Amino acid sequence: MEVPIGFLEKLWSLVSFLPFFFLLLLLGLFKALIVGPISSAIILIGNSCVIIGLWPAHFIWTYYCLARTKRMGLVLKTLALILFPLPLLLWPVTGIAGSLVGGIAYGFLTPLMATFEAIGETVTSKSYHCFVDGSLSTIKGSCTVVMDFTDFCFHSYFSYMDELREMVSADAKPLEIRLSLVPSCLLAGLIGVVVDGVLITVVALYKSPYMLLKGWKRLLEDLVGREGPFLETVCVPFAGLAICLWPLAVVGAVIASVFSSFFLGLYSGVIVHQEESFRMGCNYIIAAVSLYDEYVNDLLYIREGTCLPRPCYRTKTNTCHGKKILGERKSVDLMNSRSINSSRLVSQQSRTLKKAITLYKPVQVWEWLFKSCEVNGRILIRDGLVNVKDVEQCLVRGTCKKLFIQLPAWTVLQCLLASAKSNSSGLVITDGVELTELNSPKDKVFVWLVGPLMIMKEQIKNLELTEDEEYCLRKLVMVCKNERTEDWDSTGFPSNDTVRKAQLQAIIRRLQGMVASMSRIPTFRRRFMNLVKVLYIEALETGASQNRAGGILKTERDQTQNLDQTATIDVV
Repeated sequence: MEVPIGFLEKLWSLVSFLPFFFLLLLLGLFKALIVGPISSAIILIGNSCVIIGLWPAHFIWTYYCLARTKRMGLVLKTLALILFPLPLLLWPVTGIAGSLVGGIAYGFLTPLMATFEAIGETVTSKSYHCFVDGSLSTIKGSCTVVMDFTDFCFHSYFSYMDELREMVSADAKPLEIRLSLVPSCLLAGLIGVVVDGVLITVVALYKSPYMLLKGWKRLLEDLVGREGPFLETVCVPFAGLAICLWPLAVVGAVIASVFSSFFLGLYSGVIVHQEESFRMGCNYIIAAVSLYDEYVNDLLYIREGTCLPRPCYRTKTNTCHGKKILGERKSVDLMNSRSINSSRLVSQQSRTLKKAITLYKPVQVWEWLFKSCEVNGRILIRDGLVNVKDVEQCLVRGTCKKLFIQLPAWTVLQCLLASAKSNSSGLVITDGVELTELNSPKDKVFVWLVGPLMIMKEQIKNLELTEDEEYCLRKLVMVCKNERTEDWDSTGFPSNDTVRKAQLQAIIRRLQGMVASMSRIPTFRRRFMNLVKVLYIEALETGASQNRAGGILKTERDQTQNLDQTATIDVV
């Protein structure tokens, strides 16, 4: 369908669109009223049972790990043991309340969005999918949410606590807080929570009408001109839905601002400790409001910078955040930041709003990782580096370093080796797909992951590994501890250069640490357990084929021995 040109054509397009939109909206609301309560109840009851059931274990284990950790000094550890009962007691209340709000939002919005998604150009039998989509899938998704939440509370949380309890090197300095600064830090944090909480809430409420009107203006312009998220015909019904739901997004942004203001205020205590000055903490309390106002102005394109004062709150760092007012920031820096930030109210061409969410680069990288782990897992099973016992241990106990840590680490290391060998400017994740700084995911998690991988790729490129060294690395990653260079002495590694070994071991340890952090993500654990089940079937088939081949060889060998014995008797 072509974009209407002219006032009458656009008016007729709008009039003809309204009945179609309202029918889809009524159908979506009807499905939401039926499926929503069931989905919300599953999330609320499931998460509440997990929170209440594991709360005693969380309480006891947290205190045990805090008492045994060597990463904190005596004063900081004592302060943590005194203050931690408050968040631990608030956890059940906040967790259940969050499950209620999240369950209602997921249970009612998902069927509504699925109804509009069913009219996509790639969907066949649109009438059937309009009634069916978002019903059973929402209930299944609610069960998945409970499973992921259970994985986080049962596995990820205890993994974090175990890491806190791990031994540190002798030369590592524990985190410590000076006892003389504790009263100043607590006072600054208390003042920051009150002042920033009030002022940031006022700024958020003051700017919320701008966000509402500018959002509606952008959505209406995109609807009329068929641009941005409504470029294609299938996306036009989402215009009305987005316009109706935009006030909810504004309310959510205000609530998020109020919630984050408390943490911004508490950070003033950290500033006091770092700068050893109560005045710097007070300066940060004032500057935090200015920083928030500038961010909102930049997000909504209201004006450049901010008119609020921003006193300097850093003296021990190279960067000093001095007073910045309207027009002080360079326009070039502002334009660059605007072009990079993708979370603003800028039209983005996408087929549907939901696809714009699910087809981002992070999902593609995530899919590549699990597919590559499956392929490499099958190869390692055939080569004998992973056996049935390892897979069974992972399925029964839920933890296995060889599969959960070493297999993904080897997969990522293969990607780094291929990228270094091809002289790529980024990471070659699949044939014809290259992840560079320009097309890589822009969210914080993937920036944290991709940045170090780029550095490690350059380190591997400078080492200029031979084919024998690359082949030997697979066994070293899967079998050796890689803690000392002596661990490789009896492995047959081609190079005897100690520095070269130490560099490779450092890369492997860093990869394993990154994978260990990723394994705590609930989605990672659920997806990886499905992968382990596939590898278990592969391991059983490989073991059965080997046993069958061994039995055939044994039978032939026995028959040959019998024939030899018979021939010997005949000769005698």
